[in-house]
Amino acid sequence: MASSKVVVVGSCMTDLISYTPRLPKPGETLHGHKFNIGFGGKGANQCIAATRLGAAATMVAMVGDDSFGHNYLENFKDNGVDTKYVGVSKEAATGVAPIAVDDSGENCIIIVAGANLKMSVEDVAKAEEAIMHASVVVCQGEITMEATLAALKLARKYKVLTLMNAAPANADLDPEIIKSSDIFCVNENEAEVLTGIEVKSIEEAKLASEKLMGLGCSSVIITLGGAGALYSNKEGHKHIAAEKVSPVDTTGAGDAFVGALAYFLAYYPHIGMEEMLRRSCKVATVSVQAPGTQSSYPKRESLPSELFL
Repeated sequence: MASSKVVVVGSCMTDLISYTPRLPKPGETLHGHKFNIGFGGKGANQCIAATRLGAAATMVAMVGDDSFGHNYLENFKDNGVDTKYVGVSKEAATGVAPIAVDDSGENCIIIVAGANLKMSVEDVAKAEEAIMHASVVVCQGEITMEATLAALKLARKYKVLTLMNAAPANADLDPEIIKSSDIFCVNENEAEVLTGIEVKSIEEAKLASEKLMGLGCSSVIITLGGAGALYSNKEGHKHIAAEKVSPVDTTGAGDAFVGALAYFLAYYPHIGMEEMLRRSCKVATVSVQAPGTQSSYPKRESLPSELFL
């Protein structure tokens, strides 16, 4: 198999999705009106989102030796993902994510990481050849920080672009992870946890970005939900607006954005970051108009052709 241009080092989760009229209050039991089991996990989501657009992608991950794990390996193969570096742990179950989605499309998520936390620095080192030949390496916060940092440093060793999506929020994130990121991507909540700056406006997002860049990363993206994204580097800030739509299900929209960005970074570096972000916002906007996580990620042929010019 030819070397992959996108290598994702991260998590696999099985999503257990309940659809409810509204999100429950503490101690409350609600009747839901639909239930789905789907494929999720930030790393796998981003990998699948990139392959749906046409990326040759490799996943570096760990699943459990159970039905969820075996089904996940099949899902990767069905989507054309190279699974050479997806390990199977006998010590822990495949990660799961119980999710509630209300009628407005908002969600709340619990993750039980399971086998994801069994991925070691040594497991990452086994993928050195794939990382060496990649155009971009993508990481998130659902495996151990040690494994994530090992992946970022290995990419840096070979001058491969690093894209770190620091999700879910972790106030104790290793500062070396930030320093080892060419592009450091967070949402408003994650930006607040890491910087102490509440992000409710573009101006506040600019302040949070400057604080994050002060911690050592080359550039920062703060995703702003329906308001698009803010891109910041030493030259200044650019706000990229998103198209206004009525969401059906926002689960995994941030992963659709990051996966799309990884694709454009690898295959369309000549169009510039602002245009890459505009196109990535478009992919994420399409994803929120369909239910589910990976099931909502658009394939290249269903998207406007100008996204690939």
